[in-house]
Amino acid sequence: MSRALVVDDEPQIARALAINLRARGYEVFTAGDGNEALTCAAAHPPDVVVLDLGLPDLDGVDVITGLRGWTTVPILVLSGRSDSIDKVDALDAGADDYVTKPFGMEELTARLRAMLRRNTPSEIVPTIEFGDVVVDLAATRVTRLGQEIRLTPTEWHLLEVLVRHPGKLLSQRQLLTEVWGPGYETAQGNLRLYIAQLRRKLEPDPTRPNFFRTEPGMGYRFQP
Repeated sequence: MSRALVVDDEPQIARALAINLRARGYEVFTAGDGNEALTCAAAHPPDVVVLDLGLPDLDGVDVITGLRGWTTVPILVLSGRSDSIDKVDALDAGADDYVTKPFGMEELTARLRAMLRRNTPSEIVPTIEFGDVVVDLAATRVTRLGQEIRLTPTEWHLLEVLVRHPGKLLSQRQLLTEVWGPGYETAQGNLRLYIAQLRRKLEPDPTRPNFFRTEPGMGYRFQP
């Protein structure tokens, strides 16, 4: 049984989430504000956290930062805010994904299952396959239909970061920092260029990408 911590200051939403998650086999704890959430997480370490960004005492991003100080637990952000900047800040602080209010329970629980699968320890897979592409992480080699695809060092680094986090939304800032390093956090043009190059080399139809998906205003997701 997976343990979920639901953090929302709207009692009706917290109650509905708790009922639905318990019906799906989760053990559920709830918290109505940020401080209660941090206290509850320390006392009853969760397997997954569902966190509303709009809390009465702490900003949701501060709660994420507090959790990330000691745990890698998957965090799904609930946001009623239309501005993507808040969601990007949450992702940069360490959230794993987000759902915008209003949301469907099937979508939310599917996201939770995906995050739990990604967080389950498993043997390192040396090769990753999608479509007709094989990425050999150990040999730093990419083939398509058996033919080697030549990538630049930056293209390879970007591809490696993406395929090591299948299904996870990675913000532009995360990718820029990981691939290009500190000081490049605002170089979105670089990122767009190299994503386009990966699509041209690895997607069946680069104009309609299946595997390297854009989340407008947010970042990118590798979806095998």
